[in-house]
Amino acid sequence: MTEPSSPDSPSTPASGSLDRKMEAWSARFSEPMSELVKRYTASIDFDKRLWQADIRGSLAHAAMLAMEGIINPHDFAAIEKGMNQIRAEIESGKFEWKLELEDVHLNIEARLTALIGDAGKRLHTGRSRNDQVATDVRLWLRGEIDLIVELLVDLQKALLTLAEQNADVIMPGFTHLQVAQPVSFGHHMLAYVEMFSRDAERMVDVRKRVNRLPLGAAALAGTSFPIDRQLVAQMLGFDELCQNSLDAVSDRDFAIEFTAAASLLMVHVSRLSEELVLWMSQSFGFIDIADRYCTGSSIMPQKKNPDVPELARGKTGRVVGHLMSLITLMKGQPLAYNKDNQEDKEPLFDTVDTLKDTLRIFAEMMGGITVKPEAMRLAALKGYATATDLADYLVKKGMAFRDAHEAVAHAVRICQDRGIDLADLSIDELKKFSPLVGNEVKEVLTLEGSVAARKHVGGTAPEGVRTQIIRHQKRLNTD
Repeated sequence: MTEPSSPDSPSTPASGSLDRKMEAWSARFSEPMSELVKRYTASIDFDKRLWQADIRGSLAHAAMLAMEGIINPHDFAAIEKGMNQIRAEIESGKFEWKLELEDVHLNIEARLTALIGDAGKRLHTGRSRNDQVATDVRLWLRGEIDLIVELLVDLQKALLTLAEQNADVIMPGFTHLQVAQPVSFGHHMLAYVEMFSRDAERMVDVRKRVNRLPLGAAALAGTSFPIDRQLVAQMLGFDELCQNSLDAVSDRDFAIEFTAAASLLMVHVSRLSEELVLWMSQSFGFIDIADRYCTGSSIMPQKKNPDVPELARGKTGRVVGHLMSLITLMKGQPLAYNKDNQEDKEPLFDTVDTLKDTLRIFAEMMGGITVKPEAMRLAALKGYATATDLADYLVKKGMAFRDAHEAVAHAVRICQDRGIDLADLSIDELKKFSPLVGNEVKEVLTLEGSVAARKHVGGTAPEGVRTQIIRHQKRLNTD
């Protein structure tokens, strides 16, 4: 047990002396670190965003040390008071972040010791920066995942509103970017709701593995102090403990897994972006994006460019690149902690920032989309989109599907030669391709008939679309 300090007369060394002493390894060396190496190895410029997690984790650690009698209650009270002052200083912008103190952890600890003396020096009892940083990153990422899940809900709600407003609007469905079959525009939007709902599920699942406490692993082997890791986990809201000290300090699987889920989420954003860009072009003219999400040209006054979805496509590559960076970072590391792991934060931080910004702007942008039903309808009529419906009609009349497929293919070729749609052929002309054709065939060849016929679960019929919307609304707890 560490000898307790007197609460009435804390030792408060001079600032310069303190800064040197905060280089916990400095007594081992015969010369100071070069200024170039200080800049090269410091992480304070980017890891100071972990300050809230660092203070929270330190307070839980200190509370446990006091409960277990490893530090006395007066030291814990001083630590609490000092941390509250540091929190206020950071929030007000008065806190001085020092490069020579390397990172967020030593900056906060140095300030704490300057404020409360020896009690601050006892805070680090039973832990290392190795398990401390691993805890801080997990605490921070856990909160960010919760926010990302909320933002995914907002985006899904925006897509549901757009789907509900356009459940009866018919557009061409594409395969190979060729007109394939007519679908409801609402149905098309629900496809992205499904994608983003899976993204939310993945984030929730990743959170389970993020939410494991490494604190107590110390440098790599654990600590000889009688700590209670489960108590710290409960105070910090961790579901489980990391069970192996070597793995606890060196594991970055959780960061890689999060970035993998983030990459897939951004791939979905990118696919939606590509369609928005295509649909807004004059060649399609299916939608218009509100002016506030677009820009003009420096030379062509008529231009209205869909910059937000275009940039989101580009940012997808950025996030996927961060995934590759983290995987490559870890692939050659032996156990346990290595300085390489300092490089995990910038890709992780930027991934989180990119996701949050993208989801926020897309949730807003989708609410500012104007749908152009007539342009969609005209496009759906261009590609013989009801050809499959005619083939299905003949099959229901008793023809084998392959024979029906062949007969309709001949009909399409005739229509192509004459520049007309299948629906423009007369009943007599259609009977030439099969005597099974009856007068009711015309209903089959309409866009509305085609879409309405697909009313099974997952189909594009407007009534099915509305059923799916209600299902999603209940899932998201919307009205």
